[in-house]
Amino acid sequence: MNGIISHPLYLGPLPLYTQLYAADMLIVDDCTPFVKQTCRNRATIATENGTQNLNIPIVHDGGRIAMRDVRISEHGNWRHQHWNAIVSAYRKSPFFEYYADDFAHFYEERDGFLMDFNMRLHGTICEQLGLERKIVLLSEIADKEELHTTARDMRQMAEPRALAEVENSTKPYYQVFAQRNGFIPNLSIFDLLFNMGPEGLIVLRDGNR
Repeated sequence: MNGIISHPLYLGPLPLYTQLYAADMLIVDDCTPFVKQTCRNRATIATENGTQNLNIPIVHDGGRIAMRDVRISEHGNWRHQHWNAIVSAYRKSPFFEYYADDFAHFYEERDGFLMDFNMRLHGTICEQLGLERKIVLLSEIADKEELHTTARDMRQMAEPRALAEVENSTKPYYQVFAQRNGFIPNLSIFDLLFNMGPEGLIVLRDGNR
């Protein structure tokens, strides 16, 4: 088994997808309790003024709840706000118009569970990049001890602090606001997709060298 283990992340960061390129399976941790202020419900995009975090509000009573049971809160207008921020950030990118219709509906429909929303987004992103990989839920794997030797644990990518410490192995690629802000590493996979389109797969491949 050449796989990686990850939490189901919201528009996961580029380093996670770099590792996924070199794997043949994604093992999704649907069991571990949800943790606030992580990439489970937060994504980072590049804007004209630097980075911006997009946070999905969730229904949370303060207790420990498995990621698969976390519900999205529909209080407020977060879907509209997220999509407007994404449009503002990437409308001038080379491939935004090409992919926009594939993602706009995610911000119009209502999904009850955060994990379902994240994984549907992930599936569409991988389809557009040509990065389809088999997905297995951690709760469905009987021998979890074997994973320590057969799969790479990338669950730390959910933590902003751990992500900030990741050595950037990705060569700088085109970003809309690079002249203003310089190249910004470790952003959401949306940044690579909208800026590089199908060539994003080459960026992921080269990140493993």
